[in-house]
Amino acid sequence: MYAVIKTGGKQYKVAAGEKIKVEQITADVGQEIVIDQVLAVGNGAELKVGAPLVDGASVQATVVSHGRHDKVRIFKMRRRKHYQKRQGHRQNYTELLISAVVA
Repeated sequence: MYAVIKTGGKQYKVAAGEKIKVEQITADVGQEIVIDQVLAVGNGAELKVGAPLVDGASVQATVVSHGRHDKVRIFKMRRRKHYQKRQGHRQNYTELLISAVVA
């Protein structure tokens, strides 16, 4: 059984036992959280799609860790104008272990 969830403005396809990295969630390491924004639930060939959310569906997950992604380097340049700008960014994330998909 799998589900499509929405968190942090993004959508993720998850199943029980998977680890995913999502936008940072304010929760402690080891804490059990419930994600109730489930857009679709599938089991084999059947698929139940919500409009926009599936009623009564949720995903239970455990917070494994918090961290930061690799640095993304931004470089802007205008040719022949003596303009160069360098910038970097590291996005925070929360790693979740999906324990159950409840339909």
